[in-house]
This record gives sequence, structure tokens and C-alpha cells, in this order.
Amino acid sequence: MDLKAVIALERAGMDPAHPERLWVPTALGEQGRVVPLDQDLPVPVMDDGHRVVWLPLEPFSRLWTGSAVAPALSRASPPEYEPFFILLEATAAEYCDATGRPERDREFERLYRQLRRRPDGVDPNPLFSYLRAAARLYLSLRDVSRAEFESVADRLRLSARTFSTRIDSTNYHHFVLEEFFHPTGPLLTTGWSGGLS
Repeated sequence: MDLKAVIALERAGMDPAHPERLWVPTALGEQGRVVPLDQDLPVPVMDDGHRVVWLPLEPFSRLWTGSAVAPALSRASPPEYEPFFILLEATAAEYCDATGRPERDREFERLYRQLRRRPDGVDPNPLFSYLRAAARLYLSLRDVSRAEFESVADRLRLSARTFSTRIDSTNYHHFVLEEFFHPTGPLLTTGWSGGLS
């Protein structure tokens, strides 16, 4: 957890106690191209009231807290992890909406695997920088151990793989991301199913 990030959100009128109401919006540059987020620079954070604040976020190595054991995230994940899943998937859904095209299931699977294995790394797909920023934002607001983080990232990878039916399928986007996210923000009334229920 990073108290500086919590205070910055509060000063911007956002509620850090509800990360499921936040996401990392996609920044578009010249000719509508996505601007990858540099992990050494502040990242945009938006809430469901469409307020935006740019936050400097610590690297993962400084954000992991404690030694909590990884939860068993099978079909029904514990409710306390839902805000983490929602923040990550809302960011992914908003990215696809901003670019006007859904990422393929296999690419989501690869990106979630990369996030689990090399969270402070880089990737040629700009979406990775947004997923990385969303995860760092969550870890700035809640105490999360490395094992818990890896379990969440692996569950997302499994969800994307479950929906993959062919090399170019976009079922994970269609059946999971579009189902709970609207351009105005996450649809919190339906709850998070993780795409496996």
C-alpha cells in the first residue's frame, strides 16, 4: 500500500476505499494511436464520476506487502478479491473500447501471463502498460502479497484461455469484459463472475 497514492486520490475527490470504481483510461496520441504508459511517469486514473488524476506509482517490488498465502481462485473467488479483478478488467475493457477493437483471447492470455511473470517488465503491446498500471494502482490502495498478486493474474490468464476457441477469437472480450463494463465505468450491480462461472 502507498499512503501517498491514497491521499492523492482523496484530494482529487475520489474514493480510494473503492478501487472497483476506478480504472486506468487509455491515452491516445497522434492519429489515434495508443500512448504506452511509462512506468517511471505518473499514470491517469479515472473514477465513475469521470474525474481524472495523474498518479506516480511505485514499482511492484515496493508495493507487495506481507506474506499472505495465495487464495484458491477457482470458479468462485473470495469477494475481497473482486475489486482487484474489476479494476484490471475495467481497464482492459476501456482499452479495447478506446482502440475500437477487442484484443484476441490468446493475446489476453499472453499478457496476463506476462503480468504474472514479469510485472515490472515491458511488452510491445501497449495494453500491457495499462494492465501493469492498473495492478500497481490496486497494490497502492490495498495490502497485497506477491503470492496473492500472482494468483489473481493467473486466474485472469485462465479466464482468457477458457474463452479461446481459435487463433483469432475475441470471446473473452465479448462475454466477460463487455458484460460488466460500460464506457461510463464498471457495472457494479451484476458482480464479478471472472468469466468462469
